[in-house]
Amino acid sequence: MILAGDVGGTKTILALFESEGKNWRCVKKTRYASLDHPTFTGLLQHFLADCDGRTISSACLGVAGPIVDGDCVATNLPWVLLRREIGALVGTPNVRLLNDLEATAWGILDLPEADFVTLNAGGDAPPHGNRAVLAAGTGLGEAIIAWNGEAYQVLASEGGHTDFAPGSEQEVALLRYLWEKYPGHVSYERLLSGEGVVNIYQFLKKIGHAPVQSGLEERMMESDPAAVIGEAGVAGTDELSVAALSLFCRIYGAETGNLALKCLPYAGIYLAGGIAPKILPLLIRGDFMEGYLEKGRYRTALKQIPVKVCINQEIGLLGALGFAARASVGS
Repeated sequence: MILAGDVGGTKTILALFESEGKNWRCVKKTRYASLDHPTFTGLLQHFLADCDGRTISSACLGVAGPIVDGDCVATNLPWVLLRREIGALVGTPNVRLLNDLEATAWGILDLPEADFVTLNAGGDAPPHGNRAVLAAGTGLGEAIIAWNGEAYQVLASEGGHTDFAPGSEQEVALLRYLWEKYPGHVSYERLLSGEGVVNIYQFLKKIGHAPVQSGLEERMMESDPAAVIGEAGVAGTDELSVAALSLFCRIYGAETGNLALKCLPYAGIYLAGGIAPKILPLLIRGDFMEGYLEKGRYRTALKQIPVKVCINQEIGLLGALGFAARASVGS
């Protein structure tokens, strides 16, 4: 039996899977609000409380944070995840922590085509070749799925924390606005995340881009402001929210193009994470692809790369399961 997990800044999903021939059947799955639990070990103990009698052979967790010597200090949570502690609770030394985007990348390889929406068909994609994935949610994650001629190797990164590069006069003003809030360094994550949606909205509000809707601002104070902006922007009920999502999409496209130029993922580049499926109508509208293709002489090259949105919201969990399953076969 495999314990798989998707550990994020907003939510954590843990699940147990048992093998049925070449397939895996989920026997237990629980979703938690991450910030409701002071430690990951406490959350894990809660999950395992009614699992007596089940022998777990291995565990694999995708975690939002860098993996150093096999362990992880979570980026957007006050959690430290140690393989030794997790193994003691689970009852197996076979514990692997993956960066969350590394887990997502492994999941990309196993999903059916029905779990994707195409933004750019690209050219004739090779049966194998480099791929890449970006995921905007609580933060921004990026990973490369490299083809070595015989198999795929996932390369984790912290590419979401690279410097934001403005592509227009408006974005130059946006960068200056964010420098005041984040002195010294403004990363793409400060824009391409839930926090980023709010940052862009507040910038457009400050420069008077559109009228402020008082009712919407009251809802932003009562619940998740990024979700409120997203819902109003997709529905088209608030001009300022529509503008914020349009700019968000363009910047998301620009950074997707940046990653594509760095690894030439002719087999496809994918958008995952919680935000893209929720704003899919605006991603399809064109702002994203405009930002993606604005690379001067390399516009034609980028047109050849398929760009797709993953709409399966459990891809990180499935990627962790897939990695653990591959490891068990190879061992």
